[in-house]
Amino acid sequence: MTKLTHFNQSGEAHMVDVGKKTITQRTAIVEGYIEMQPETMELITTGHHKKGDVLGIARIAGIMASKKTADLIPLCHPLPITHVDIKLSAEEENNRIHCLTTVKTNGQTGVEMEALTGTQIALLTIYDMCKAVDRGMIIQSVQLLEKDGGKSGHWKR
Repeated sequence: MTKLTHFNQSGEAHMVDVGKKTITQRTAIVEGYIEMQPETMELITTGHHKKGDVLGIARIAGIMASKKTADLIPLCHPLPITHVDIKLSAEEENNRIHCLTTVKTNGQTGVEMEALTGTQIALLTIYDMCKAVDRGMIIQSVQLLEKDGGKSGHWKR
């Protein structure tokens, strides 16, 4: 089993030293969903939600969150993110919105946490904007699909 790296020899939490790691292009792709009532989905897809462009605002929130990940997760390294792409698509047959987030950097550590954070915040923003009409929405299946770069190379679910 691989050793947990965020603990030192004394068992204390610490920030991993990535200073000697090679700078490589790093990519992470994450997906997640928010399920809702059909009426809520219709408000979003028709643009009739009184708060405005729900998906557009959620996309911007997710991008901003990706860039702020190191401020939110205590042992994450601040990274110079070179690209964030958040695609939000309605799956009307399942009454849910699919979020697909891709984050890239050229750095010494990966961007999985930035992609996970961006996805979660985009979905939470949809929840926040729609909770007045549908408190029963469910955020689900947030997961890393693929990562590339670094010593461990390519990984795909």
